This record gives sequence, structure tokens and C-alpha cells, in this order.
Amino acid sequence: MPMNVAVIDVGSHTVRMLVAYRNEGVLHAIREAKATLSLGAEVECHGRITDAKLEETAECASEFARAARQVGAARIETLVTAPGRQAANGADLAEILAYATGTVVRVLSPDEEGELAFRGAVHASDLDAESVAVVDVGGGSTEVAVGTVDGGPAWVRSFDIGAVRLTGRALPSDPPSAEAVAHAFARAEEDLSLLTPPLPQAALATGGTARALRKLVGKTLGPVQLDEALDLLEGQKSVRVATRYDVERHRARTLPAGAVILRAAQQRLGVPLVVSRAGLREGAVLAMLEEFAAAAA
Repeated sequence: MPMNVAVIDVGSHTVRMLVAYRNEGVLHAIREAKATLSLGAEVECHGRITDAKLEETAECASEFARAARQVGAARIETLVTAPGRQAANGADLAEILAYATGTVVRVLSPDEEGELAFRGAVHASDLDAESVAVVDVGGGSTEVAVGTVDGGPAWVRSFDIGAVRLTGRALPSDPPSAEAVAHAFARAEEDLSLLTPPLPQAALATGGTARALRKLVGKTLGPVQLDEALDLLEGQKSVRVATRYDVERHRARTLPAGAVILRAAQQRLGVPLVVSRAGLREGAVLAMLEEFAAAAA
């Protein structure tokens, strides 16, 4: 019987759970869950996570851990991304999550986040390329990793720019004006100015922004498609985007900023981005299963 493991992913936009197993090299999800808690907006506004939001996050993670145990997860890990690194009380977040879930809690370093996203996205892809880049735009940060399908990531960088952060700092109006989008793109280019990766033969985009943009312009995000997405988003309020394209409201509000970041990253990579439905959580599940296999060998 394959072993089930679970990941609770505490990010800037959402808290998500994945319970999965691997059979003949393929990951199979048993249960998934998601809650929108907007921790990144709290950090951007206050520099910290309020006590009320800490309690809400702990309750959510506790429910997810209980659900994972109910379906037989042999091991559960709770992973905290940008909120744990950027909030002044990130340590408090990790502590309350550990108490609430009874799990190991890891505040991922930027490199760890990029490596796990790379592993999950590449594992789920069928790209026929020697070198691959993976771009993961989150709410509070963006990770870019370059490596090979067999060898894993060899080059990883993280940038403290994400869809939530850029929305708050450069795109306050809804819908955003063309001038505001141009300003946001200039800020994204400045923040990504140190992005000088080995140029890949192919690239993947993972994360909620990329999956939402797929609904607007398709799974390939090249310069033409990303510019088309920005043209669509400039003229529509987020509530209309959410309804028309079946995008969650909170995601629709930060989608212009996410598209801007992806456009700036894609420009530097020089190849179109293909949207991946897998990423950090799948990478973390793979890592746990490999640890179990090594221990049993």
C-alpha cells in the first residue's frame, strides 16, 4: 500500500493542504484544501501578523492537519513561506502553528522555497528540454530556479516582490490605469535587476498567479500573452475579472501585479513560460517520500 504524506503550505495569499502518495513515479492527490487568509496583506499593512490573524491561521491549519490524519497521512509537515520570513513576528506564527497542528513547522528559506517549487513543477511537466527554469510568483516574494529535469535546480534566487506587495505599493486603484501598470512594471524590473540566470531552453510558471492567468490567455505565457493579459486587466475591475474568468476575488485583485512580475521575469529568461499545475507542495511531498524511502533502504 503506498504511503500517504501531507503538506500544509502557509503562504501570503492562502493556506493550502495536499495529501498525496506516489505510485510508479506519479504523484496522486488524495485530498486538497484551501483557505484564503491574506497574511501577506497583514504584513504589508502592519509589518506583522495581528493576534486575531495568528489565531485564525492556527485554527485553519489545525483543521487541515486533522483532515490529513483522517485520510491516513503518515507524516505531516507545515511549511511557511514569505509571511514567516517577512513578518516581524514570524517566529510567533511558526510557534502557534506547531502547537495547533502537532506537526514539524519549517519557515522555508528563499532557496528552499525555490528548490521545492522547481521539483514539484518539473516532476509534473513533460517538457523535453535539457535546462529548465521555474518561476514561482507568490504574494510576498518571487523565486526563480534553473536546473535540469534529472539533476534538479542548480541556480536559485529569491526576490522580495510578490503580487500582494506590488499591488499595495504600485497598483492601489481597481481597475489599474495604464500609467499605474507601467509604473508597476518599472518597479518589477528594478526589483528583478539582479536576475541574471543561466538562460534555459524552457520555462515553467507555478503558483496561483500563473494558474489564474491561464484562464485569461492560455497555458503559454510568452510576451504576447502576458501583454494581452495586462491589456485585459487594465480595463476591468477585479470583481468583473473574478466573475468573467472564474478567478477568486482576492486573486483577481492582485492579478495585474502578478502578471507584471511574470512579464518582467519572462523578459529576462528569454523563453515563454508554460503554466504548471504543480509546485511547492508537490515538491515537498516528493522530498518527504524520498526521505522515507532512504530511511527504509
